[in-house]
Amino acid sequence: MFMGEFHHSIDTKGRLIIPAKFRELLGDCFVVTRGLDQCLFVYSMAEWQILEEKMKTLPLTKKDARAFTRFFFSGALECELDKQGRINLSSPLIRYAGLEKDCVIIGVSNRLEIWAKQSWEVYLEAQENSFAEIAENMLDFDL
Repeated sequence: MFMGEFHHSIDTKGRLIIPAKFRELLGDCFVVTRGLDQCLFVYSMAEWQILEEKMKTLPLTKKDARAFTRFFFSGALECELDKQGRINLSSPLIRYAGLEKDCVIIGVSNRLEIWAKQSWEVYLEAQENSFAEIAENMLDFDL
């Protein structure tokens, strides 16, 4: 399971360090794609295959299903870590997430998310005030 928050910088060549804590869980090869809320989602190959099977069940006749599938898969990039534990992100993914220098990598159960630091701070601040209400509406168990 992925959890935690880590701060790293992306360099001018699009290379970003993946925290050592997450490297073993990701494996040798994994997938980075456009996520929701203008961040990137990172999946191990095993999780990616589960997600891919679920996406195949979306009805081709539904416009929203086609649009989401295109959005999600067209941005996908198979990645491997270099000797320094970095990945090399594509320009379209960097642009989509607004990654410039400071990045935040968070563990979210079965995936990682990569955020521009400023975007993460804005998102977190907006959600902190409604966290209790969100939990009350979504969860049927005590935390």
